[in-house]
Amino acid sequence: MPQTEYLVRARSRNGKLIEQRIKGSSEAEALTRIRQLGLTPISVEVKSSGLNREIHLRKPRVSAKDLAVMTRQFATMLGAGLPILRCLVILADQTQSERLKALLLQVRDDVERGSSLSESLVRYGEFPPLMVNMIRAGELGGFLDETMLQIAESIEADVRLRGKIKAALTYPIAVGVIAVVVTTAMLIFVVPVFSDMFASLGGQLPAPTQLLVNISNFVKNPMFMLPLVVGVLALIAWYRHSKNDPRLRAVVDPLKFRIPVFGQLFHKIALARFCRNFSALLRAGVPILSALDIVGGTAGNVVIVNAVRDVKTSVSQGSGMARPLQSHPVFPDMVVQMIAVGEDTGALDQMLAKIADFYDEEVESTTEQLMALIEPIMIMLLGALVGGMIVAMYLPIFNIFELIK
Repeated sequence: MPQTEYLVRARSRNGKLIEQRIKGSSEAEALTRIRQLGLTPISVEVKSSGLNREIHLRKPRVSAKDLAVMTRQFATMLGAGLPILRCLVILADQTQSERLKALLLQVRDDVERGSSLSESLVRYGEFPPLMVNMIRAGELGGFLDETMLQIAESIEADVRLRGKIKAALTYPIAVGVIAVVVTTAMLIFVVPVFSDMFASLGGQLPAPTQLLVNISNFVKNPMFMLPLVVGVLALIAWYRHSKNDPRLRAVVDPLKFRIPVFGQLFHKIALARFCRNFSALLRAGVPILSALDIVGGTAGNVVIVNAVRDVKTSVSQGSGMARPLQSHPVFPDMVVQMIAVGEDTGALDQMLAKIADFYDEEVESTTEQLMALIEPIMIMLLGALVGGMIVAMYLPIFNIFELIK
């Protein structure tokens, strides 16, 4: 395996900052070797050049699936009576994610020096706030193994939700890409052949054919296509960079719930995620105000964030949650009434879990309905697009004999 040179910044036992160049086959190996020298790593960078340089298009991140597997294994080992330090070492050895392995080893060093598990996780900023706060509550309450199991269930449910979103969007996106490729290929390679043939025969082209020829001329013109492609790529890059900007989200997020066909699905997904995470936090013993601070952002939509902000104000003043939720249409009456019942009976976490289960089933049902509806619609649209172009190209052939005379 090729060796890569890493620049590792670390601290010695007396607190002195040291930079050390280490060669290894992976980042985890470099970190292991630096620990063997009695140093505590702070950061690591690739410093190789030439053919051995590793190219990172983006910073590696820990996936939700890796976190779900890790937390479930953590819960099992804690339930079996293993100490936290031993659990972290075993988890680092078992995970297939190099980034998660490096983080777990760093967390293990922090815990060994006296930090709590939650304090160490906060330090690295790659673990979800929901997970960190539930672990903190589990540490304080002495039921960390149960909390880890709840975290695993919550993350796994979120992964399933994301899978349903991808399943609902994959088909229309694939058909849309095929439509764009086929249309562009016909405009560039097929239409010009017919255009030259029509021009040699003389006469005036029908309006649909002339429109198609004009579009083809535009597409083949680099002065038109190049700025268009660059503009689209720049817009995509800008959106990916700015998608978390509060000003942009204030405009885009409300529109997500109004998108034809898919808006209803996005709405149900946001409600399911909000209720599930809120229930998990309350069940773990997180105070309700702290839980409200966390769950607003985990719902993934600024509309729910604004509603949660009003709820937090109401709760901090001694009132309940149901009344401020009624003024936000994003929460249906059924959700508001079940939350009110949960508050009155002291079983708010159980009611939120039931709401989340209900919307999980609704998401699954809606996804199946969308897939059944979208497939014929997309096929019809693709057929109409390609068929319309073919008809437009063959319209002049009906008058070809008159043009020849």
